[in-house]
Amino acid sequence: MAAGRPGRALTMDGSWDAGAARIGPVAQPAPDTKVRGLVRRFGPTAVLDGLDIDIPAGRFVALLGRSGSGKTTLLRTLAGLDTAEQGEVILPPKRAVVFQEPRLMPWKRVWENVALGLPDHDARDRAELALREVELAHRMDAWPLTLSGGEAQRAGLARALVRDPDLLLLDEPFAALDALTRLRMQALVTALWKRHGMAALLVTHDVDEALLLADHAVVLQRGQIGLQLPIDLPRPRRHGTPAFAVLRGELLGSLGLSAEEAA
Repeated sequence: MAAGRPGRALTMDGSWDAGAARIGPVAQPAPDTKVRGLVRRFGPTAVLDGLDIDIPAGRFVALLGRSGSGKTTLLRTLAGLDTAEQGEVILPPKRAVVFQEPRLMPWKRVWENVALGLPDHDARDRAELALREVELAHRMDAWPLTLSGGEAQRAGLARALVRDPDLLLLDEPFAALDALTRLRMQALVTALWKRHGMAALLVTHDVDEALLLADHAVVLQRGQIGLQLPIDLPRPRRHGTPAFAVLRGELLGSLGLSAEEAA
């Protein structure tokens, strides 16, 4: 992705063509992420259709919606992995992605996977620090195929953290984990988000997960925002409180479900 002038947005190829989505990093301090009029089509279908959304610096936003609503397309656009043909996106300079699959290279040891792309002179030290943060330093010399599912996902999280991102993009990172490991990973991500003060965008199909982790929930419907819901609940959060139940009902309703159907 091309480097940009402070406070301005660029096209993906570095030009200033108003007919394409303008995307580029902005100088420190890390700005809010702002999306305006974003359009992404696949054939005749507009997966993102004039989308506007903000992710304030340091805030945790959960993105929900039915399959095909544009959640992952938006995340990939913010990560620089997909090109939208129209609209403007203002991004912080440092971003990192945690995918649903850890995507570790089996021929590299865990610390080498975490350190991919880092300068050689301090790569191992920086990888070890990141692995300590996710409680995996004891496995830094292991091969990826020897890791459990939860360990592999923690390695993927460490690979994102080692880049000290201003915006952490999480694409359903807990979906393939068992229930207990999922709860532990949710708690770990919350703790790391608080410690680092970065903004985070979590793509999820899980309403309870959104309410447990995020400050703000956004529901996409046909490529546009169908609901924006502030989540003003004290942390740590618990299922079963009246306030949690009210917010859960609002989110489920926006997804076309009742509490009974989701039980």
